[in-house]
Amino acid sequence: MKHSIFFGVLFSSMLLWGCEEEPGGKGGTFTPGTGGQDGWSIPLDEVFDGGPGKDGIPALTEPANISAGDADYLSDDELVIGFVYGDEARAYPHQILDWHEIINDQVGEVNIALTYCPLTGTGIGWNREIDGEVTTFGVSGLLYNSNLIPYDRKTDSNWSQIRLDCVNGKLRGKVAETFPLVETTWKTWKEMYPSTTVISQETGHNRNYGRYPYGNYRTAHDYLIFPVANEDDRFPNKERVLGILHSGSVRVYSFSSLGDKVSVILDELNGEDLVIIGNQEDNFMVAFINDPGDGFTLSFSPVQGQYPVVMTDGEGNLWDVNGRAVSGPRKDSRLEAPPSFIGYWFSFAAFYPDLTIYGDS
Repeated sequence: MKHSIFFGVLFSSMLLWGCEEEPGGKGGTFTPGTGGQDGWSIPLDEVFDGGPGKDGIPALTEPANISAGDADYLSDDELVIGFVYGDEARAYPHQILDWHEIINDQVGEVNIALTYCPLTGTGIGWNREIDGEVTTFGVSGLLYNSNLIPYDRKTDSNWSQIRLDCVNGKLRGKVAETFPLVETTWKTWKEMYPSTTVISQETGHNRNYGRYPYGNYRTAHDYLIFPVANEDDRFPNKERVLGILHSGSVRVYSFSSLGDKVSVILDELNGEDLVIIGNQEDNFMVAFINDPGDGFTLSFSPVQGQYPVVMTDGEGNLWDVNGRAVSGPRKDSRLEAPPSFIGYWFSFAAFYPDLTIYGDS
């Protein structure tokens, strides 16, 4: 019952999309790309047609970006997903991603697909270069465990966002290469990277980006639009948590594990030392493998008031929120980031029922 009650909200959103711009796809038809009905790595009876059809939710490709000072459409408390390459920082606002779900972009030399699923609250950066060729990703219109299934336009293969792999088509079994991201508020991101650019609302599509298209979905913990394989009540369904996927194990971290200042958590998962850094008040949390590349484990402690620097170590190095040493004897060294991303609690529980929660005895 709880899965179906909210469908009316989704259907209403579809109608609004149709009023603002013809979506280019029709709901009600199962169209899984060229992969057809066969050769799926996930149960086909758990793959649902979301309604708008393939490309009915239009992905963006290299949309216009503007300076932070020109982004007067964003309020300080709105969530953005930030990416940094070299000296270039770019923010991808939730209010744009809610309507497009995928942004194919180029930042410096990096071809990135910012994939975002509004139903699971998961934003993950994928490398668009696959087997030496650059592709773009589109929205298939299909969902698994209420989560986005992108398709790549080079081979028309279908991918599972949260599984981080191709689940149907020519590239089936290939694992997505991910880039570390920082999900936080617009205010915090600007403090970290004042010279950031941000995606413009001038996307070429007629969308009311100031309106969230899914009603009260973000706060209605009891309502899911589509069924999921596993449910877990240890957290409210829509509570945002950080999930780390490493060597076959998954662990989630609640923002309540952090303080209202920059906090550092030293943890271990599957024999690997991890460092998790975040700030509950400033609304960010990221994770790295605690090994700067020479087999040493560093003793990290938080740094306050020096964004983007968030921690130091016993050697006197200062590290930023992207895991780069900005000063000290290890300057320009980088900490490797395990696959990790923020999302709604229910989505991690649906995909990874054997996950562990940091702090559980």
